Amino acid sequence: MAKFGADVRLSILAAIATLAAVPAGAQVLGQDAAACSGGQGPAILATITGVKDARGTIKLELYPANEADFLEDDKKLLAAGKVFRRITVPAPAGNVARMCIRVPRPGRYALFFGHDRDGKRKFDFWSDGAGFPGNRKIGRSRPKLSDALIQVGPGVTQTVIRAQYLRGLGGFGF
Repeated sequence: MAKFGADVRLSILAAIATLAAVPAGAQVLGQDAAACSGGQGPAILATITGVKDARGTIKLELYPANEADFLEDDKKLLAAGKVFRRITVPAPAGNVARMCIRVPRPGRYALFFGHDRDGKRKFDFWSDGAGFPGNRKIGRSRPKLSDALIQVGPGVTQTVIRAQYLRGLGGFGF
């Protein structure tokens, strides 16, 4: 690990610790759960940590891996025949959730986690949470595509996403 920076080493160690803390039989959430449980990829199994509470719903959204389409309106993406997929489930009672989302084929994608705490189905900066596979602090700026990118193989690709919520004037953080 010597060739990685301190932030990368901490992220890797946090991911390992999180995966070790999730019970082996923990339920995989979402309508695509069978794809991950049966290893029938291509799919992403995301372990979400730091979920604030059981209010509202949590979701995973899959986008094309380019700046123009990242976080674009789902209706526009689907109308243009581009990749978009959303899995939404009730927020879990604990602060960790495992969610599965199928992908059309192996390749590179952008993945977004959202916690819609107020149930309005529109992101509320003041109460909702968000996260990406890169696990870099979002802060007050628009999330970077590079933080959301994930390379998906032919099987089930695992990732850990740390949920972030508004933390005062510094913006979103852990």
